[in-house]
Amino acid sequence: TTSASGMDCVEEEVDFNWEEYLEETGATAAPHTSFRHVELSLQSSFQPGMKLEVANKGSLDTYWVATIITTCGQLLLLRYCGYGDDRKADFWCDVMTAGLHPVGWCAQNNKMLQPPKAIKEKNSDWTEFLIKELTGSRTAPANLLEGPLRGKNTVDLIVVGCILEVRDAFEPNVYWAARVQSNIGGRLCLSYVGLNDPAYDMWMFYLDTRLRPLGWAKENNLSIKPPTDLCDLRSTSEWTEALDEATAKALKSPLPLEVFKDHADLHTHSFRAGMKLEMVSPKEPFHICPVSVTKVYNEYYFQITVDDPTAEATPTCVVCHADSPGIQPVQWCLKNGVGLERPQGFESQDFHWADYLKHTGTEAAPDVCFPNASQNRGFCKDMWLEAVNPLQPSELCVARITQVKGRLLWLRLEGLTKPLPDCIVDVESMNIFPVGWCEANGCPLTHLLKTVCLPQKKIAVVQPEKHCSQLFINHRCFSGPYLNKGRIAELPKAVGPGKCAVVLKEILTMLINSAYKPGRVLRELQMVEDPQWNCQEETLKAKYKGKSYRSNMRIVRTADQVSEFCRRVCERLQCCLNLFGPTIVSDKCPENCFSQTKTKYTYYKKRKVGRPSLGENAQDGDMTKPARRRKKRKAIFVQKKRRTSIVGYQTTESPQEEDFEEWGSEVSSSSPREETSAHSFKDVPRRGRPPRRAALQRRATHPEPETSDRSSPRRTTRSVSYSQNQTAKNTHTKTESFEEEDRLVLERNPLEWSVSEVVDFITSTDCASLAKIFQEQDIDGQALLLLTLPTVQECMDLKLGPAIKLCHQIERVKVAFYSQFAN
Repeated sequence: TTSASGMDCVEEEVDFNWEEYLEETGATAAPHTSFRHVELSLQSSFQPGMKLEVANKGSLDTYWVATIITTCGQLLLLRYCGYGDDRKADFWCDVMTAGLHPVGWCAQNNKMLQPPKAIKEKNSDWTEFLIKELTGSRTAPANLLEGPLRGKNTVDLIVVGCILEVRDAFEPNVYWAARVQSNIGGRLCLSYVGLNDPAYDMWMFYLDTRLRPLGWAKENNLSIKPPTDLCDLRSTSEWTEALDEATAKALKSPLPLEVFKDHADLHTHSFRAGMKLEMVSPKEPFHICPVSVTKVYNEYYFQITVDDPTAEATPTCVVCHADSPGIQPVQWCLKNGVGLERPQGFESQDFHWADYLKHTGTEAAPDVCFPNASQNRGFCKDMWLEAVNPLQPSELCVARITQVKGRLLWLRLEGLTKPLPDCIVDVESMNIFPVGWCEANGCPLTHLLKTVCLPQKKIAVVQPEKHCSQLFINHRCFSGPYLNKGRIAELPKAVGPGKCAVVLKEILTMLINSAYKPGRVLRELQMVEDPQWNCQEETLKAKYKGKSYRSNMRIVRTADQVSEFCRRVCERLQCCLNLFGPTIVSDKCPENCFSQTKTKYTYYKKRKVGRPSLGENAQDGDMTKPARRRKKRKAIFVQKKRRTSIVGYQTTESPQEEDFEEWGSEVSSSSPREETSAHSFKDVPRRGRPPRRAALQRRATHPEPETSDRSSPRRTTRSVSYSQNQTAKNTHTKTESFEEEDRLVLERNPLEWSVSEVVDFITSTDCASLAKIFQEQDIDGQALLLLTLPTVQECMDLKLGPAIKLCHQIERVKVAFYSQFAN
């Protein structure tokens, strides 16, 4: 197809990411807990109550029997036998590294079984105690404690090549052996032994009730015969020979019985031959049709046949049990507003159950036959999941729930080359899986096809005013509070030429992804608009911390409006007007922004969109005045001292959200960089204030040129004098003894610190390795005082430990500021 904008639009496959898709569309994934079979597949092979032998703690070469209390992955919580209900000696061990052995291992290897010393006196005859303890108990299988299957989850015990027995699809008392060709998260591809043609492979989840361990049929006096519908493909001798060979190999390394520990026990049914009911069509699960119970095998199994009165029709039969998915009572469709497929060959156009039952002389199966008819397991309409394509069982597709009725779901399978009607599955179906299951198990997923528009490969007459020349990104210009200067420096110096909207969209996307918080910049860009502009709407996207954001923005499309558009964007982002646009800045920016930092750049005070500046000067020329305005500074920072955070920090608001809007407007209360002034930090007694919380009492220890007169050693913080010139840097360092806690004393207001002074301070602390970050991000004194623990972690990309360490040093500066300069 061709769009109006001269683009060829085609459906093509693109990388599909569930998280991005759900974020972009606002869709909801079906909860993982709704998929009971998947939850069971993730459980450990070990079960609480199992017994094993484990080494005695503190007693070399002696062992004792222990009971598994609980499991967590490959970790087991054990309790030595003899402790009863006493939990005080419970201990965890890793099945992959601990010396765990099956019961009987000590006897086979001449090792001593001896109870722990703590309980040795509790019993006079431990041998008899063990006999009673182990009688009737379940021991941990040897192959789960040693060898290639050691520590594996239940589902991983099923390896390629192992043999199971499969119940016949048409005869419930007949089984035949099948070989595992692949195991994808418990979803097994099976081939009948003796039949190596992939065309006859079948897919089942390992919890399917049709699957049993090798030898099951013989133990339960059931028949072992080739599959009813496939037996003619091989001679009797070929089937038998293949079975004997496969069985002999399988018995050498049998499948652990733990694989079947979660198989559901079948419930007895109440159906009788001749009863009518409704069922999802076994062949085409896109509709529900009338069916009949045509045979009852035993108290567990019965046969259902799809009603079809035509004489030449081949009966469609299926073996069912009480909990078979998709069976419903008569009138279920009518009560739930669902269409019921009329039986093939039925004469009347209108189907009514009362007439049909009377006509056929049959009865409806009573409601007692359907004990769990209303269960929905938490599924809702418009939830998303992954589902097996019923016509191609090897394929899994992205699927959306279009409706939920009782325990049935209608699924729309996406991405199929030939669309199917909504397929109907039971909520307990083992052919549906949670979002992300395929990716987690390395299974291909058929997903949605996206419409992608590509430029047509033809020469077109394009109006010149819709093209713009190159737009430049001037790396040295002031980046403002929203954009990370380090990321800006990595961007190309120019973008274009090309269509105005295309070039602008490309450069805006770069700026968004250079932001501290892209979502915030997206919101700001939405505010850039002018009714007089000739615009087109474009979708801008961003990623942040694994989440995707998107918003629509109107972008100019004529060259004469590009310059004003760029200027308005820069104003909105509170950066230099020349950060990007048609003007290239080589050595010196006309806005003189090179020397400015996040808080000293005040060009936009008059144009500022956010809240009014708390420290705004009456005249622009105030920037050059050295006069200090402490009262206004107090107003700025006292207002921000609003909440406390973890580990005892007295924090300010995060500049990532609100404080960034204040940066650049508060600075009017600070004086310019003073070349000859110096500030120094000293540790002095704390006067008139209670001790800070424990988190603020940690101080780094540094060697001191002088020591106090106290006899007991005290920890002090290195005190260094700083200045812009080399002479002041050699100022003498002072330390004093103190009664309660050491703290910093500043000779110069931290509001007036330049970036280099902040870097000098950080270098003097035990966070010296982080000083480079402060230099790169142009953090001066005012910006330093706005930093909080969340901001430090996000903007500087620090782990919790280093971030807390850094915030401790920043807190010392804040305490000194409030004490010395805020009044």
